[in-house]
Amino acid sequence: MMLVKGKFIPYLCGEMKLLPSFFSIDFFLLCASSFLFFSSFNMIIPELPNYLTSLGGEDYKGLIISLFTLSAGLSRPFSGKLADRIGRIPVMIFGAGVCFVISLLYPILSFVGGFLFLRFAHGFSAGFTPTGTSAYVADIVPFQKRGEAMGIQSLFGSLGMAAGPAIGGWIASIWPIEILFYASSLTAILSIIILFKLKETLEKKEPLRLGLFKLNRHELIEKRVLIPSLVLFFSVFSFGVVLTIIPDFSAHLGIQNKGLFFAVFTLSSLGIRLIAGRASDRYGRVPVLRVATVFMIGSMVLVALSETKMALLGAGVLFGCAVGMNSPTTAAWVIDLALDAFRGRALATMYIFLEAGIGIGAIVSGFLYANKVENFPLVFLFSAGMAGISLIFLFFIRSGKYPPRH
Repeated sequence: MMLVKGKFIPYLCGEMKLLPSFFSIDFFLLCASSFLFFSSFNMIIPELPNYLTSLGGEDYKGLIISLFTLSAGLSRPFSGKLADRIGRIPVMIFGAGVCFVISLLYPILSFVGGFLFLRFAHGFSAGFTPTGTSAYVADIVPFQKRGEAMGIQSLFGSLGMAAGPAIGGWIASIWPIEILFYASSLTAILSIIILFKLKETLEKKEPLRLGLFKLNRHELIEKRVLIPSLVLFFSVFSFGVVLTIIPDFSAHLGIQNKGLFFAVFTLSSLGIRLIAGRASDRYGRVPVLRVATVFMIGSMVLVALSETKMALLGAGVLFGCAVGMNSPTTAAWVIDLALDAFRGRALATMYIFLEAGIGIGAIVSGFLYANKVENFPLVFLFSAGMAGISLIFLFFIRSGKYPPRH
């Protein structure tokens, strides 16, 4: 293997092939932009319930996340198609641009209806940028390193999701909330500036035109990636349960800081992403996902049995490990199965199933819980059962070390 102008030239099957260097400047610029992007819209989330209450909309707190998730899901087919037609970078810039503009508008549309409209519009950012980001990573990283690359990229995204609320809370404790919105907007524009320094990886680009926003039936879902998307759906059902039920369950156990479980599982998910991604490159995606799903089932059973703070936090560590293994490995598996020309559509399909799993998990868990403490074990054991469906899928799927080339 030789290194020529930052590119590795390995000899495979007696044939010389040129593969881009994994640790390139563009890759780490993308990671930095991803960190800033996720920091931007997560920065304001902890303060939004009180802000909506101050506007007189305390009865609509449940819409803060659901409206955002709804628009993100609706936009996925469009972001996938556009990423495959006009390029990865324009799609990423549009998503970050939505963050920039919407954050500036929060202080202006300071009434309940305006706020709810902005939450819906803000979700288009999450519907576009991650799709373009994942497709870009797949373009510049050799297939033997996809899992590891997805692990590193998702690590930066997770760090942004963790750092954003912490920074936002600090800003809100010192200055008026308007300053927090402006800081969120500034963070988004910094993300965009970095994106302008990247080189487009889509070889055959089309100019943006109105006709590209018309979706045919086959453009809504990429059938080649239905199996990993279904596995993801049943796995992330537990994530929707955790987001909805854990705050009340924490209070039930006498834990004052309702965000402690989230902090624990986020931290435990960070380091394992790199290990899981590298392992999936070496041993295959399916074996790693089998382990991740066993961890997911175990964590939900442990939560159901938890009667103390330490027991719950121990389950949080296990849950974080499951999430950290699942995320980069599933993304790499989807890219493995996708045709090069439809990577954007394939990743958009994955994200649609991701958001559907989280959303349905949140709705079902709220119905099962029904504000009755005696129903806590039922909710988490049901969630473990849903993850068990993923495990059944995974044990009937043959795993190869590397995917077929396109």
